[in-house]
Amino acid sequence: MGIFSRFTDIINSNINSLLDKAEDPQKMVRLIIQEMEDTLVEVRTASAKTIATKKDIQMQIDKLTHQVQDWSEKAELAISKEREDLARAALQERSKCHETVAMLVRELENIDEQLLKLQAETAQLQEKLADAKARQKTILLRQSTASSRLDVKKTLDSSKVEDAMGRFEQYERKINDIEAQVDAYDLGQKTLNDEFAELQADDQVENELAALKAKMSKQESAK
Repeated sequence: MGIFSRFTDIINSNINSLLDKAEDPQKMVRLIIQEMEDTLVEVRTASAKTIATKKDIQMQIDKLTHQVQDWSEKAELAISKEREDLARAALQERSKCHETVAMLVRELENIDEQLLKLQAETAQLQEKLADAKARQKTILLRQSTASSRLDVKKTLDSSKVEDAMGRFEQYERKINDIEAQVDAYDLGQKTLNDEFAELQADDQVENELAALKAKMSKQESAK
């Protein structure tokens, strides 16, 4: 692919469209930026050569313009010396120089037109390059975040999480069984605190029983 063909493709391309078609956006972003930078270097090199060619053509035009003047003076000299043959030959040479100058002027105009177009397109490419570089970090971050989210989704949707939760439940049941066994060992065994608690409960019952007997005795006496 030639420089200007590839250059036109990049100018007319839509970066978002290219990224949408890319399997690896990170790689695609780098390739787009690298392609733009490489193309800019090549276009600037071609522009420098074209400008050099333009200068050469201008020098040829200036040289031929001087030759036109020189042949005109020679023709006048030949006429003054009554040498029509030499005057005729000088005028023929002057005509050739005129024709060459006209051709070079047309070529120079064409080069100027191409350079103007190239400058405008180069400016567009530079804008796209700046835009791509400015958005590169954001694009790569979005892709990284999206990939991480996709990994999480895949993990949540896989059987691994369910298996892990199942194992947690198994461990909880085992711990519950162990705790139940510990409680079973303690069942029926009185501690010192248990015995004091029983004594306090017995005293309370005895007090309540005495109070009930006194109440009933008063009721009998009242009759």
